[in-house]
Amino acid sequence: MSTTTTTRVEPEGQVAEDAPRTLKAAIGPTDRVFRGISRGGGFAVLAVMSLIGVFLTFRALQALREAGWSFVTTEAWEPDGGEFGIAAVLVGTILIALVAIAIAVPLAVGTALYISEYAPARIKRTLISMVDLMAAVPSVVYGLWGAFFLQWNILGLSRWISTWFGWIPFLSVEGTDPRDPLATETVYTASTLIAGIVVAMMVTPITCSVMREVFSQAPAGEREGAYALGATKWGMIRSVVLPYGKGGMIGGTMLGLGRALGETIGVYLVISPVFVIQPRILESGTSSVSSLIALRYGESSQFELSALMAAGLALFLMTLVVNFAASSIIARSRSGAVSDA
Repeated sequence: MSTTTTTRVEPEGQVAEDAPRTLKAAIGPTDRVFRGISRGGGFAVLAVMSLIGVFLTFRALQALREAGWSFVTTEAWEPDGGEFGIAAVLVGTILIALVAIAIAVPLAVGTALYISEYAPARIKRTLISMVDLMAAVPSVVYGLWGAFFLQWNILGLSRWISTWFGWIPFLSVEGTDPRDPLATETVYTASTLIAGIVVAMMVTPITCSVMREVFSQAPAGEREGAYALGATKWGMIRSVVLPYGKGGMIGGTMLGLGRALGETIGVYLVISPVFVIQPRILESGTSSVSSLIALRYGESSQFELSALMAAGLALFLMTLVVNFAASSIIARSRSGAVSDA
């Protein structure tokens, strides 16, 4: 919609402004149909999300009334015994997601920069297809890979990290000496680190795709200007591409975090569930909200089912906030991103 302003000269020589005139495009039947379908689709998505929230809230009321605020502070999970909460599984969910993001983001940034800036044209399309194909692999495949291959081949690395960096609290392993050659290595299995690596493999493709799209939109004029000033390839990337794509990098990271928080089967197949807060990522035993639901849903009583719905509601709200923030950041980076060049 645009406006135009015209001026006219009064007989006495004075200049006066006419009122702005609004120009409107004609709206045909096709436009009305398209607008109605688009609006209906938007309202349908909003309605579905709202109904999911209402359903979870309604089914969780019984457990929430019984537990109150202790639901988010209690570690144990014994709903039928009157003691239950999501403190342990919530901390486990966050730790697994943070480990996954710490691994996935450097991989995603490096891959996205290589594809958009360095890869020859003849292999760029192949690399893009491979990254997209990784995103399409079912999570159960990653979970099986983690349970039967990664878990037993990463024990040496876990032990090495514990040996040399065990003075860092979250990298220590309680009750064992990593320098003892006779010490069992089973204490390093089913850990937060292993679950985080599995989730990182699932998160990397979507994070990389978002970053690649943003990097490729860096203005050609600013790229050429950086080269004209004598910048190297890396200098141009550092001064033009990365500042321009900062919002997309943050948004892609948060989008990956949203998926990492809700990952179920990949984590369920790898971890050994425990219902105590486990801050040590190399030590066996952890849990997550989604794996708790998958583990207990089939054998739960009516009251425990209500407690599981409450856990699902907490996870739903957490991922909704993270994904909404990620979408907002990505949209802002695409519409008004600028570089430092």
